[in-house]
Amino acid sequence: MHPQIRDPEHIKGVRTVATIEFTKGVIVVLAGLGVFSMRHKDIWGAAESFLEFFHVNPYHHYVGVFIDLVSKVSDVHLWKIAVAASVYTVIRFVEASGLWYALPWAEWMAIASGTIYIPFEFADLLRRPTPFRILVIVVNLIIVLYMARLRVEARRKRRAGRAHP
Repeated sequence: MHPQIRDPEHIKGVRTVATIEFTKGVIVVLAGLGVFSMRHKDIWGAAESFLEFFHVNPYHHYVGVFIDLVSKVSDVHLWKIAVAASVYTVIRFVEASGLWYALPWAEWMAIASGTIYIPFEFADLLRRPTPFRILVIVVNLIIVLYMARLRVEARRKRRAGRAHP
């Protein structure tokens, strides 16, 4: 815990955000491992099994898009996905650990990393509105606004501390 922060609500809030960020990292690790495990395997066979397992209509438009994507996957693509997932995961875990200890740099990092995604999430929501996409953007906005409020309060407390020697 940061030595200047004694507010249990502050700690509870940043630890909640830390848990969300950690969970996002874990999800990407698991997805990345799943994708990476497909290297040197029959990707088409795995995709076909996936479609059969979920009883997906092979003539549906999105299935065609899925099949097209699978047909273009190569080991190089899998490596690129694995590297991107690794970078994303490291960022999530670093942020989560800093937030767990209520470190100011991690709060700034949460503001920056959350703000970067908002335009993309919003554009995605406008293209294909779903309850999940709405939830993602709302949670992200709440996190960014909450972290910004914490940083503004911290600045206000520092200024008040300097004004009263």
